[in-house]
Amino acid sequence: MKNNLFPPGLVSNLQDVLKKKGNNVPEKNDEDDDDANKLNEKKEDEESSATEDYDPSKPVIFVTNSEGVDSPGLTSLVEALVDEGLYNISVCAPQLDKSFSGHSFTYQESISVSSAEIKGAIAYEVSGTPVDCVSLALSGALFAWSKPLLVIVGVNKGPSCGNDMFSSSAVAGARQALISGVPSLSISLNWKIGESQESYFKDAVSVCLPLIKAAIRDVEKGVFLKSSSLHITVPASPTENKGFKLTKQSLWRSKPIWQAIAANRNPSAARFANQPGMGLQFAQLGRDASAAAAARRLNSQQKSVEVVESVGVSGKVDPTRKVKYFRLEFQDSNQDDADDNLDFRALENGFISVTPISISQLMEPDIEKAASEWISDAI
Repeated sequence: MKNNLFPPGLVSNLQDVLKKKGNNVPEKNDEDDDDANKLNEKKEDEESSATEDYDPSKPVIFVTNSEGVDSPGLTSLVEALVDEGLYNISVCAPQLDKSFSGHSFTYQESISVSSAEIKGAIAYEVSGTPVDCVSLALSGALFAWSKPLLVIVGVNKGPSCGNDMFSSSAVAGARQALISGVPSLSISLNWKIGESQESYFKDAVSVCLPLIKAAIRDVEKGVFLKSSSLHITVPASPTENKGFKLTKQSLWRSKPIWQAIAANRNPSAARFANQPGMGLQFAQLGRDASAAAAARRLNSQQKSVEVVESVGVSGKVDPTRKVKYFRLEFQDSNQDDADDNLDFRALENGFISVTPISISQLMEPDIEKAASEWISDAI
């Protein structure tokens, strides 16, 4: 099999497995039982440890982001909150980068949930989107608590200004919390390729921490904003910022650039180029495994949860059709609007932009006034 990244023998064996899938049940032996028992014991130990980390006398701060559970923006934020020693920190974040996924749910497919190691926090990584993570966390099916005090999405790599907020999965995660009745913040760093450094994420957290602590304080008092979330964008050099500035969502947008990619230059495409339907079949096996993993995780919770197995949605397979491949990139676009109170303009001028985000697409004057008064008092 030419141009196939898998050895012919492996592909043949996998095809046999796929054909027999669901028809044969492998025989179990004592070693299998021992392995299963060890896995169960490990799972129980992890869950016991997570329960011990939870202090019911402290408020819960829930953290997620768009770049993934191992991203420096998330770990920097969690580390700073843990160092405060005042909160229970819970994390549920995507396994992989899910930027620009907007307000997207994973529907008609199972998602897998695995425990993650983040010092001082109870953490899980999820195969879905940031909105999946927020929705799952607030559903009561995953964590011991029923509702966090505050949801923070960040620190995310790259700004989300103007119309880009509609495609931003970071803003969407905060909006999902607001829809669910939980106060939220989203934080982004105006990352500059070739200029920004990983340490800037810690700097961004440091400059935003006073605002985060003010939000936590006022949520506890019941005086925080009830009808909007706050999207905070930190300039490229966080420590050189000129202060916080209340901003309005602009019409700024990045320009989408779609580039045609040859199949032999696209690893995910070329891998199955000579095996019609194999990609979908492997994906199907992955979804089956994810469904089983999700079911085991949910069944381990103390609450009674009904688990419905889903194996995903199959795509069309037609080897006679010609397939084209495209890759999306974004390019900054110039804006002529000189209003200094717009999000992108404040960012260019060195300010930390704080933009109220409503569930409604229209920002009512009373919401803007309330946000202005709160931010003035907080900082």
